[in-house]
Amino acid sequence: MPKFDVIIVGAGFAGMYMLHRVRQLGLSAVVIEKGGDVGGTWFWNRYPGARCDVESLSYSYSFSSELQQEWEWSHRYATQPEILRYANHVADRFDLRRDILFNTVAKSAAFDESGNDWEVRAEGGGELRARYLVMATGCLSVPKAPDLPHLDRFKGRILHTADWPDDMDFTGLNVGVIGTGSSGIQSIPIIARPARHLTVFQRTPNYSIPAWNSPLEPQEQKDMKAKYDELRAKSRNSLSGDYAEECVVSILDLTEDQREAEFEKRWRQGGFNYQYAFTDLMTSEAANELAAEFVRRKIRATVRDAKTAERLCPKNHAFGAKRLCVDTDYYETFNRDNVSLVDLGDDPIRDFTADGVRTAHRYVPLDVLVLATGFDAMTGALSKIDIRGRGHATLKACWREGPKAYLGLAVAGFPNLFLITGPGSPSVLANVMVAIEQHVEWISDLLAFAGKNGVTVIEADVEAQENWARQVTEGAARTLYMKADSWYLGANVPGKPRVFMPYADGVSTYGRICSDVAEQGYDGFHLA
Repeated sequence: MPKFDVIIVGAGFAGMYMLHRVRQLGLSAVVIEKGGDVGGTWFWNRYPGARCDVESLSYSYSFSSELQQEWEWSHRYATQPEILRYANHVADRFDLRRDILFNTVAKSAAFDESGNDWEVRAEGGGELRARYLVMATGCLSVPKAPDLPHLDRFKGRILHTADWPDDMDFTGLNVGVIGTGSSGIQSIPIIARPARHLTVFQRTPNYSIPAWNSPLEPQEQKDMKAKYDELRAKSRNSLSGDYAEECVVSILDLTEDQREAEFEKRWRQGGFNYQYAFTDLMTSEAANELAAEFVRRKIRATVRDAKTAERLCPKNHAFGAKRLCVDTDYYETFNRDNVSLVDLGDDPIRDFTADGVRTAHRYVPLDVLVLATGFDAMTGALSKIDIRGRGHATLKACWREGPKAYLGLAVAGFPNLFLITGPGSPSVLANVMVAIEQHVEWISDLLAFAGKNGVTVIEADVEAQENWARQVTEGAARTLYMKADSWYLGANVPGKPRVFMPYADGVSTYGRICSDVAEQGYDGFHLA
């Protein structure tokens, strides 16, 4: 059985950087990746319109000055193909593929207490052993298929945005899209153009801010790169892990004219700049409602049909309490003659037939059904692997009432196991590239410390883990995130415990806490 110092599961941006750092420590490593190449979520999510909602110059690695200076981004917000090219460039530049096993699915991982090693088994056979196991499986990597009545009767083509084919052409077809989260909002304008007719089935309207995407001019990119060190430092010292301007003013302290001017400015800047407009936007219901109503007014001004516009206006959750979307021409698409909106709240799906779908009030003929129904977020990929720690206890059983991980990095009872952007860390509430680098660097520093000090077993303390879980819960309780049935809480997966999974107090606060833990000799960990 091949033996390594480190086994890494996942060859997305987290796994690639982890491999690079482990090599720098002089440790042997192998990466297990279910896909046919690097890129993680950007390898699988190839749906039309797929694009990052963080600006390209920010959604990129900062660990190599040479890398960030040599790579040229074409647009303010990069498309999936460009991000995948970037991932491939990184893999080539640092010669990563020689240590990656592609088309390999991790089936189980068990901690061997006699040797203090992890044994990982792959589907179809194959076993690997290592001192340390690092899960770089991603927060949004297990697609969730909806439970739709009699879907098996439908004879047309069924697609999921997270597993997209290369041969799809919608020209002249009747298409249905179920889901108006980020994937749906990005793909709907693109699908609508060639389709004969597009029907959007909406369960919950979401807030979306225009991207105002445009090519990055060479001089603009050069100017940004000249101050990259400053921008990267600003990102790590921010709430969101981004270098956008975060306002330090309360909405409620401004006059109506001042407030409207700031909202309009942020709307014109586009993207998450709008959510960063005021300090109390995610803590005060009164402040949040002012921001939400501004967006609803924009929707009403954009969509010509008043009834459709009103259906597109979110009213049952706070602005930003569900993942904010960033779009190009999403609301404008509903002005097209070949696009219809079905509000599933008023007109639910009853069943499918061979050539369409029947709702409570209509029949919609379909050639293709697109499922943009999201993911089993944060814990989905970890739950699909049979992970067993001390005494053969399973991670799934330990997380039955909700996931707990000290600092979002390690789980009590599972020695030498580390999670990148796990539950209890900023992860999906932040620019995930910054969150990834925080975790990879912290884990690799801990492994270096262990090597220098003869440590062979690293395990999170139960009490430290409980205290951290309490901090995560209390931090979320101070916000409006708890006011929505979102995937942050696991609400989109039947039977999943309702626990707020990400750390809501920000990247900078989280980073300081992690640094303090390290400086105190990795307080909260048993080192042996």
